[in-house]
Amino acid sequence: MKKLRIGFLSTAGIGKKNWKAIFHSGNAVVSAVASRDVEKSLKFIDDCQRDFTFDEKPLAFGSYEELLASAAVDAVYIPLPTALRKEFVLRAAENRKHVLCEKPCANDASELAEMIVACQKNGVQFMDGVMFMHSPRLAKIREVLDDDKSVGALRRISSAFSFYPGEEFFKNNIRANGALEPAGCLGDLGWYSIRFALWTLNWQMPHTVTAKILAQSEALPDRPSAPTDFSAELFFDGGVSFSFYSSFLTASQQWVHVSGQKGWLLVPDFVHPFNSYEPAFEVNRKTIVTESDVKCPPGVDATIQGHAHAHDARMWRHFAEQIATGKLNADWPMWSTKTQLVLDACFEAARTNALVKIG
Repeated sequence: MKKLRIGFLSTAGIGKKNWKAIFHSGNAVVSAVASRDVEKSLKFIDDCQRDFTFDEKPLAFGSYEELLASAAVDAVYIPLPTALRKEFVLRAAENRKHVLCEKPCANDASELAEMIVACQKNGVQFMDGVMFMHSPRLAKIREVLDDDKSVGALRRISSAFSFYPGEEFFKNNIRANGALEPAGCLGDLGWYSIRFALWTLNWQMPHTVTAKILAQSEALPDRPSAPTDFSAELFFDGGVSFSFYSSFLTASQQWVHVSGQKGWLLVPDFVHPFNSYEPAFEVNRKTIVTESDVKCPPGVDATIQGHAHAHDARMWRHFAEQIATGKLNADWPMWSTKTQLVLDACFEAARTNALVKIG
């Protein structure tokens, strides 16, 4: 079977995690890496190959344009800063390269719409890099939500995703730079909470949003501020509400709680499972485990994603499988579009200190 050949646009640190996931996917390989300095590309490749070695060493390019023009690349992974993503998604589509894009996908929904149209026009797949969407745990959660007895009619969803990276982060990391990552923690972390809530509600959109920027990075002469502490409240038809909290200022947490008229469901690790082999969740104090054919080997850290059954490897496997069909998956761009629309509304509500209506 021909494996999907992935080109990396940039040597961003998150790429090392995805290199490992592609290695474990079984149906994809990294075939090229590009940065604006070919020496950085070479070093990145050598560092990654040392631990997860592809049979054919990926090509190293000193420009993104060279990689996009390469016949050795079928699809691209784009972890570039959000402010730069539109340009390179459009270029990738023009070069008939399929796209897996980090999140948030764009500065706003109008940009994302242009990106998706370009991909559709050129017959290439678009998908964002939300790994948990490819976990078998979601199917188990859906069974519980739909059984009409465990949780019942939904009333409330709450979520938090945060981490405190230390003060150096706010000086040097692009996620504190409003020019490159204008939505800050909302884009980096809130995207996940919004996505899970929309999935829970079968992609029903909220009608009204309120939100607040609780803190933001320091604005410097060459760098505008970005949200570092953010909260939002969303309202849906049928009396359902959803609140989420995203922050670079509080300790690590990544949970979702779903409340219904008959019970509740808790996912304490919805982004990065505590056990990547058998991710679990709670329903009315009972733990439900997503069983796997492969148990975590003795002495191995179960939180590490580096194996074929982890959700990041599944994401790349699903991406390659879809492309192999020769058909475009319309759901994946829809997921991104709805998440972006809600994120935009939350950001607008926070910046204007006003109630924002959607649709």
